[in-house]
This record gives sequence, structure tokens and C-alpha cells, in this order.
Amino acid sequence: MIRIAIIGAGRIGHVHARAVANHPQSELVLVCDPFEKNAKELSAQYGVKYCLDPQEVFSSPDVDAVIIGSPTRFHVDHILAAVKSGKKVMSEKPIALDLASAKRCVDELGDAADHVMMGFNRRFDPSFAEIHHRVADGEVGDLQQLIVVSRDPAAPPAEYVAGSGGIFKDMTIHDFDTVRFFLGDIAEVTAVGTNVDEAIKAQGDFDQVLVTLKSVDGKLATIVNSRSCAFGYDQRLEAFGADGMLSADNLTETAVRKASGNQTEAKSAVMNFFLDRYEDAYRIELGHFIEAAASGEAVSPSVRDGYAALQLAEAAGLSAKEGRTVAIEANKVPAAV
Repeated sequence: MIRIAIIGAGRIGHVHARAVANHPQSELVLVCDPFEKNAKELSAQYGVKYCLDPQEVFSSPDVDAVIIGSPTRFHVDHILAAVKSGKKVMSEKPIALDLASAKRCVDELGDAADHVMMGFNRRFDPSFAEIHHRVADGEVGDLQQLIVVSRDPAAPPAEYVAGSGGIFKDMTIHDFDTVRFFLGDIAEVTAVGTNVDEAIKAQGDFDQVLVTLKSVDGKLATIVNSRSCAFGYDQRLEAFGADGMLSADNLTETAVRKASGNQTEAKSAVMNFFLDRYEDAYRIELGHFIEAAASGEAVSPSVRDGYAALQLAEAAGLSAKEGRTVAIEANKVPAAV
């Protein structure tokens, strides 16, 4: 049994708390959030203690592992403090708001970087993971193109956008990791962005982006992002190879379809947001973290993957700003799993 503390009692903290509570080999023992109302509510839901200061988590002898869901600007400090105190660590994305801070984190961790997990949960989504496995088995031949579609049902508040690091670091970061998961290291990035949401535009950010990437061995990927989508949480993946294609469509509550005089193949609405769509992925992700914590084996994805994804995010931001393709300096990317 691994005793887990969660730092951050917001929306993602609730997701992780539910996964921990439902896993037979984990026990939620402590919730931490500087806003007492948040900490108290989440801790009461599971009948555990709460605190307001992360240092109480790091110093607690009753905590074996920490899941970090604090605001991104605190991730590096929380990761380093948790590892220094002897805790196993999983941190939400992104690793940091800037590449220099991410590099400091990886450098200070040293070999321990391979044992600190990043919350790129989409690697564990059953549909995406099956496609990855079947591509690796050669089912579609040589992989040539990958298409990742990710559209949120509604834009976040402007105040959230202001502290998020922007769409490439906050939202597309998941898709950058997905592309690397399939294609390996990336050689170049080209991105364009625009706006339909004036509040997000006022923050200096995009709410509509397209990104193309080319891997070091010439494979191509396209990422399609939107901060809003009229029909719900649009999450699709397509892997195209020399011998065929594998694709994952949106999930709906049931598999029932309707055909009538004015509709064909009509289905129920897609799942509303990540809380529903990726529930299984969070559960499987936690299982991997717990297994690695118990065995002492390296995790995947690790903070090295977090660094590499953030490098792509910064390259995309530069590309969109300057209207040019940005080459990735491979010698600056730490070895990733």
C-alpha cells in the first residue's frame, strides 16, 4: 500500500483523488492547498487530513508519494522538494512555464529525473494506447503521418489564460507529448494561430491553432486545437502508414446509433470534458506510477519528456509569432523514455 498526498485541491486534484481512492494499492492520506476551503472540501470527501503548506507534505513521515497538481509556476519547486524529502513524485503538466526552469529541474534531479512522472495521461488512454501498440507492431507498415485533434468544449476564463503560459504550454502540450510518443524526437515545428475569442486575444494568446511537426526521420504530424467546440470535447487520433491507417474517434456515452429519414449514423453527444473522456486514462496512469514506485523502475513519461514537450511548445509559440519554421536543437533535449 502506497500512501499518497495530493498538492492542489482544484479540479485536477479531485480527479487524482478519485483515482487514488479507487486503486487497491494506494491510500489517500493528505490533501494540501493554500485555500483552506478547497483543501477542507476535498479532504472531507475522503475522510483524510488536510494542510495549507506544501512543506507539511514533504516533511510528513506518513506520506510515501506526492501527486502535484499545484499551479504550474510551483511545479519545479514542488518536484525538487518532494524528491529531496524522499517521496515518489508525479506532477501534472507542464513541467514549468519556461524552458530554463524545466532545464534546472532536470539538471538538479540528475538520475532521479527518470523516476519522476509527468501527467501526460493520454499515453494511457485505452484507444490511443492500442493504436500506439498496433503501430509499433507494424500493422500499418511504416508510419508516415499522425493527426491529433483536440478541441475543448468551451474556453477557460481569461484570468486562467493569463497564468497558464498560453495555449501551446497549457493545452497543446498534451498533443506534443502524443506526437513524440508516436514519432520520437522532432526536428522542426511550424505553427499558426488566430482568435475567435476576444477575451483570450486580449491576453495575448491564441484560441485556434494548427501545428505541423517533422520528426528527425521525416515522419509528419499535424495538431489541430481549438479552445471551443460546439459539439463537445473533440478528441481524435489518426495514424497513417504505408499499409493502412488506424484511427480513434470520439467517445460517446453509449454505442447506440440512429438512422431515419433525416439522419444517418446519428449518435449521442460526445463526452463533455476531460473529467469524463479520460477517466480511464487517469486510472491507468496512476497504476503505472504505483507499480514504478513499488519496483523502483523508471517511469514513462518522465520529467525528461516534460522538458521535451515544453521545448516543442516554446518552438510553436516562436513559430506562430514570427511566421517561420523553427528547428529543434536536438543536443538540448535530455534523453527521454
